[in-house]
Amino acid sequence: MPDAADRPNDGTRRPPDRRPTFNVTHESTPSETLIAGFSAYGLAGLTAVDYLIERLELEVRGHVTAEGLPSITPFQKGRPRHPTRLYSADDVDVTVLVSEQFVPSVLGESLATSVLEWTAANDVDEVAVLSGVPIPHGPDAHRTFYVATDDYRETRLTDADVPPMESGFLDGVNAALLERGMESPLGVGLFVTPVHAQAPDVEAAVRLVETVTDLYDLDVDAGPLETFAAEIRRHYEDLAERIEEREPEGTYDRMYM
Repeated sequence: MPDAADRPNDGTRRPPDRRPTFNVTHESTPSETLIAGFSAYGLAGLTAVDYLIERLELEVRGHVTAEGLPSITPFQKGRPRHPTRLYSADDVDVTVLVSEQFVPSVLGESLATSVLEWTAANDVDEVAVLSGVPIPHGPDAHRTFYVATDDYRETRLTDADVPPMESGFLDGVNAALLERGMESPLGVGLFVTPVHAQAPDVEAAVRLVETVTDLYDLDVDAGPLETFAAEIRRHYEDLAERIEEREPEGTYDRMYM
């Protein structure tokens, strides 16, 4: 017999709780490399991948739908678009995932699982994630660090001027991606840099752009990023306010050391 807690005041039965689900749709075959940026404190990773999309002149080729999450519908010049989108081009060797929809850490595994099922089905060999973290740091720490699976490190980082992050913990989608990478042929590299409270943190985004540009030999100049960020600042400030409302202050502070 149903528990009384399952019945609202009018006596009807509550629908069973449903865990949010994600579904990836892509219109063409993606590249072997996926570069991703997600909504997080400081929005450095999100700003970096958005800038890559503009400078590489990538086109929307797919999106990720989320069922069971509070929805947001971003729009630009009066046209709505999916909050999580996939971009690529026929003459560029990377596919870029930009996720403006904030996904709580507890649901990160669900999102990562859907993305990883899609990468496996489409022969994606490696995933690079760009992210900022709000950790105490001095001027010498204004650089990009990595956390990566062994195969990704051997392929991309042997001769790269990117130091490892010393120690700490990951959670959410970043943790799920790296965990899968350790247990499969998929190479996964997480690139992190300290961020400040302003959104977007342009200097942090520049560091991430410079790092991924060097690693993947992309024809992208990070110099104009300041102007680009100024153009989208209001949009991302609104997004940052939403993230701060849903993510407790200091959630990531103890993740990295």
